[in-house]
Order: sequence, then structure tokens, then C-alpha cells
Amino acid sequence: MNILPRMPRRVAQATRPFDNRARFVSTRAAAAVAMLTLSSVSHAFDFGPDGMFSLTGFHELTVTNNTNQCPGKNCQFDPEPNRHFIWADDVVPGRKLSTKGTVFNQTQLWLKAKHDLGNGFKLSGSLSQNWRDGNADTPGFWREKYVALSHEEYGTLTVGHMTTRAWGFADYPFGSNLGLSYTWAASGAGYRNLTQAVRYTSRVLDVADGDLVLEATYDRGDTSFKLHKPRFLELWAHYGKGDLSVDAMLQDTRNGGPSAFGAGVFKGPFYSPIAEGKVGGNGQSVVLLQATYRVTPVIEVSGAVRHNRWSGAYAAVVVPGVRAQWNNPFNVDWGGTLNGVANPGYPASSTEFAMGARYFMDKWVFSTGLAYFGKASTNNPSDRGQNNTALVNTIGATYNYSQDLEFNVFAGMVHFDKKGLAPLSFPAHTFVGHDSRVAKASNNFGVGVKYRF
Repeated sequence: MNILPRMPRRVAQATRPFDNRARFVSTRAAAAVAMLTLSSVSHAFDFGPDGMFSLTGFHELTVTNNTNQCPGKNCQFDPEPNRHFIWADDVVPGRKLSTKGTVFNQTQLWLKAKHDLGNGFKLSGSLSQNWRDGNADTPGFWREKYVALSHEEYGTLTVGHMTTRAWGFADYPFGSNLGLSYTWAASGAGYRNLTQAVRYTSRVLDVADGDLVLEATYDRGDTSFKLHKPRFLELWAHYGKGDLSVDAMLQDTRNGGPSAFGAGVFKGPFYSPIAEGKVGGNGQSVVLLQATYRVTPVIEVSGAVRHNRWSGAYAAVVVPGVRAQWNNPFNVDWGGTLNGVANPGYPASSTEFAMGARYFMDKWVFSTGLAYFGKASTNNPSDRGQNNTALVNTIGATYNYSQDLEFNVFAGMVHFDKKGLAPLSFPAHTFVGHDSRVAKASNNFGVGVKYRF
């Protein structure tokens, strides 16, 4: 994420990421906080001429116990295909469910550079990657690899690999503060990773006694697709006034690969354009509104609403043979036809809500979060999960031992309206910790530690 050239008042608080009282920076600093990278910590390792380069990062370790788990790795009879293939629907019958423990490791590094060009212009860049359980989170793609040119009056122009706002702000700080980071950010119709993006961010504007930041991002995706050309557009607006912080985001995309995985890569409708004529076009969009308000010095409340829209994508064999290769379908009526198209994909839309609160007490922060995923609206005559709903609730406590080290304990529950295919806005039936096809509900409990350097 690029850094605004001019930081509003009280922005120094944002360099203390483990002081949760300071992390919610009120008044006009809120706009700048939204633009700061997670690596803005006091112990960054600076090197090079005049501290031109800096290396920062964090490591997180979490141990969790989840109820209603299948033995082995998966309840699914055929574990390979994703949820939108009908042959992925079946589960192995008769499996006895149990409680299972999991260990999760996450590491992220940022290598940043900055140089003052004079006359108010600054040149900066970032190279960043995330590893989960020892493997790159998105193999073959950087989390960040960009250069940015900024001016305190003209704003910032950024080019390269970067993450989207719809994922970034849903993940941190909104979702992270409520124990909903992955659940809220990695679902829905959005994308996370951009590879050929151009982003313009305005300077901080004084509007109605508050701070307003406006931004537009465009990505053309994989340009080797000629028939179904990818196109990504994201608009972001941030407004901060006093103890109120509001972020509004819109993603509108074409031919980025149909999915309900908000942490996916925007690239093209298929992994390769070799059989582009057989794949078909698609589109999806997401509108997200998030707000946080500091009610008192020790109580903070948050709320969000998100609307997803998918065009749907028909299912077709791209490479025939004994082990036929298919495209990436979405919301398919398997065995049906629509306007002469076999196995058609149907448009769908859904709306989700999230809310929560935090209570601050010395070095402790207590939190609770809730996310509701509603039914999807679609004309698909087949049940592909559009008639199911999910409710996720979390409680947690974080102890900020120092600016760099925090410990946390958490618990949660997941409840589906019925046992069956997960809601359409979930990328997998096991997305929230247990398989919705074998149990309606589950509970979890865990502890974790996070260290920034």
C-alpha cells in the first residue's frame, strides 16, 4: 500500500500498531492510517544511503481446536475439484466427526525504498510476500511489487503488483480487530491481488471539517486474452471526522476468473488463453461499506455491509480426453440448458453484514465480532448453495505485551441454516472451519502470538 505524501494531524500514533488505543486514530489522522502499510513499526531495519531502504515484517502463530471435523483431510469424496463442479458435491458417508487441532504459521516481509526527488516529489517502492505454513500464500504472485510517485499537493500514482482496497480494509483493520479477518475478507465477489495495476490516490482533502481521500485503481489483467479481455476497476473513498472512520469501496470487473474467493488473483477467465473461445466471458462486482466509531475512550463499535454480484459462468470442457480439463464455472445448472447453452451459469447476487465491538482496558483489548452471510438471489433451478445462510460469531482477548509482541485467546461458533452446500459467497464448503455438508454448526477455541520486527 502506498503512503500519502502529507500526513494529517496526530498521525504519529499510527506507528504504534500494538497499542490498540492508538491504532484507532481519531480526527483527521484516520485518512492517513488507511494509507499506511502494516509494516510501519518503530523497529524497522533501515539501511542504505540516508536510510533509503527498510525491512519490516511480522510472524504469527495460532493453535486452534475445531469441533465437528472429518477424520483425515477432507469430508469430500473427490477432494480435488472445487465446489462449483457437481461431482464435488458428494461426501464420504458414515464418517464419525471429532474435534481436531490445527497449527497455523504466517510470515510477511516488506522491503521498501524511498527517495526525495525535490520540489515536493518523492519516489518510493515496495516488495512484499506472505508465507502461510511455509508456502507462498499465492504461488507465482507477489503480494506487493510496485513503484509510486507522490507529491503533497498532487497525490500519489502507483504502478505494479498491489492488493485491492476491498480485501485490504476488510482484512485489516476491520476484520482483524473483530476476529473476522479471513472470514470477512476472503469471501464474496472481490479480488485481492493485482498484477498490472495503475492506482491514483488523491491528497487528503478537507471536507466538512473532516478528511476525505479519493482513489481509483485499474488493472488490465493478462493481456494475452484477446476475445475475453480482462478489466478491473476499483474506486475507494475514505472519510474521517473526529472518532468516525468510514470506507466505501466498489470493484467492477470483467473476465477475471469467476469465483467467490475475495483473496484471489485478478488475471484472466482461465489460466491460459490456449482455448479462449471455449471458456466464455464473465463479470462480477462488489460494493462494500465499512465504518468504525469510538463511542467512548474505551469502547469502539464497527459495522459493515457488502453486496456481491456474479454474472455466472457456464461449464465447458476446454481440453477433451480421458482426464478432461474444464473451465472455471460458477453457479451452474448441471444438465440443464439456457438459450441453447448446455450447463449454463446463472447470474446471482448476495448481501452480507458484519458488526462488532472492542473494549480497551490498559494493555488488554476485548472484542466480539459477528458476520452474517445471507441467501443468494438467482434463477438457477439447481441448488448450488444459494438457499443456505451462515452466521459466524467470535469473542477474543488480546494482551499487548509491548509495541512488537501481542498474545491473544479467542473462541467462536459457526452456524448454517441447514446442512448442505455452503452459501454461494463462500469459496469452499469448508471455508469457515467445518464442512457445511456434514454438520450445521461447530465451535472453535484457540490461542496465538504475533511478533512484528
